[in-house]
Amino acid sequence: METERSSAELVDDAVVGQIARAALLATLLGAVAPISIPIPLSPAPITLQVLFVFLAGLLLGPVWGPISILLYLAAGAIGLPVFSGMTGGIGVLVGTTAGYLWSYPIAAGLVGLLVHRGTELRDPAETPIPLLVSVLLGATLVIYAMGTGYAAWLLELELWEATLTFAAPFVPGELLKIAAAIAIVKSGRIRPLQS
Repeated sequence: METERSSAELVDDAVVGQIARAALLATLLGAVAPISIPIPLSPAPITLQVLFVFLAGLLLGPVWGPISILLYLAAGAIGLPVFSGMTGGIGVLVGTTAGYLWSYPIAAGLVGLLVHRGTELRDPAETPIPLLVSVLLGATLVIYAMGTGYAAWLLELELWEATLTFAAPFVPGELLKIAAAIAIVKSGRIRPLQS
């Protein structure tokens, strides 16, 4: 009796590195979720999650950035307490703030695509600050359009009511998160893995 033997190809080091970074960023995103500041008259608290959504796109690019966010959402979907208020489960992914959560992979992909100008990773520290600001503001608009739009639909609110409740109180914090993301990237201490 003859046994067939075949060799397995090893996974490329760059792919392993990207998987590790995606998992690390998903973990960090879940780790900062419990750090939340409730806002009066709004069911959505202030969290640092959007900062890590920005970093996913900036550091991991348009492919691995969204993958890291999807890993985070999957961890929450199976019940791990990675969403704000240390909650988890499918209910959060269809609840009042679900539009924000579902916007995160889209925003990370948009940031990665525009900053890296395709799927080939570049050093985001070399990106001009006006472009970084514009891209991160655009990603913020995507997050708030989806989050506010979904909440308005779910709660049967007028769009202006949803905007006042789910977006307006958070604008100053988002501007600080944009500044923090740019400062982190421009520091040059964290660079994307080159493929």
